[in-house]
Amino acid sequence: MAIDGMNHFTVLTSDLEKSKAFYIGVLGLTEGYRPPFAFPGAWLYSGDQAILHIIAGKPLPVEAQGVIDHMAFTASNLQVVVDTLNQHGIPFKLHRLVGEHTWQLFCHDPDGAKVELDFAASEPEPRAINTQLGS
Repeated sequence: MAIDGMNHFTVLTSDLEKSKAFYIGVLGLTEGYRPPFAFPGAWLYSGDQAILHIIAGKPLPVEAQGVIDHMAFTASNLQVVVDTLNQHGIPFKLHRLVGEHTWQLFCHDPDGAKVELDFAASEPEPRAINTQLGS
């Protein structure tokens, strides 16, 4: 058996519309085909790949389950993303990866899932960073 790549992540949500607004309106994914499951949700795409599945109507766990810490996406247009997060009042933390100089931006979705966005080292340092997560 060999792994050929990552298929998708699945997150639970307490509010499907809020989650879609974040992942579509803020992060730029698009909603696409989803099989007719018996429970509400959405499949969000990057290009033609459904990379994020959202499940609604299922209670969120009281305590975190498993050991997954965060989901990471390759991204572009750092300044546009920073401006969009600031416009929506979404706190974030931004730094350069030691040695690689890749930009790493961390924020949380409406239900608290940690999201990492990785930008090329060649992207210029953004201006007007107004909201930041604590350490």
